[in-house]
Amino acid sequence: MGDGYIGGSIEAFLDKLATASPEPGGGSVAALAGALGAGLVSMVASLTVGKAKYADVQGDIEALLARSETIRAELQELVQKDTEVYGAVSEAMKLPRETEEQTEVRDRLMQAALIEAAKVPLAISEQALAVAQLSLTAAEIGNVNAVSDAGVAVLLADTAAQSGALNVKINIGWIQDQDFNTSSWNRVQEILAETAALRTTVMDLTYEKLG
Repeated sequence: MGDGYIGGSIEAFLDKLATASPEPGGGSVAALAGALGAGLVSMVASLTVGKAKYADVQGDIEALLARSETIRAELQELVQKDTEVYGAVSEAMKLPRETEEQTEVRDRLMQAALIEAAKVPLAISEQALAVAQLSLTAAEIGNVNAVSDAGVAVLLADTAAQSGALNVKINIGWIQDQDFNTSSWNRVQEILAETAALRTTVMDLTYEKLG
């Protein structure tokens, strides 16, 4: 796909996903789930903009739409970025290690690539938390006729955050920098706690508004 996975078709992405190819994988799917959630927040905002019934929240809704679209773009980039950092790990794994010097070079490049590979799903989880936060605003002040979409958005955000966490975990298992591992995993735990709380809050509010 010339423009990467986001520039291609959904069918092509799913077909490649279902093969034995290492990419796209769980990291890209996590980013896509987050982007879908952000898109739903934007949908709720778009259905609220310009509506007389919601005249008193137009400024907040316009800000919500701008923010959700920025995050959606970032998550779409991360769909592709995840495949690229995994590719760097794969290339490092193929390097020769017949001599001590070759082994040292390979190990150094592997460690650098693994750290980059862990940073991407951490970024996905960070953005997913932002989507969860925005979904609460969408549920609170958005068009009530689209409140179910705010609910779906928070479910996707929570899924994206948890999926990102899994991909951080699998990478740090191979990383030797324990300070990086500890700080990354601590941040993941904070994100997961916040997204879980937001999921409960938004889902309760969604069902309350649905009656």
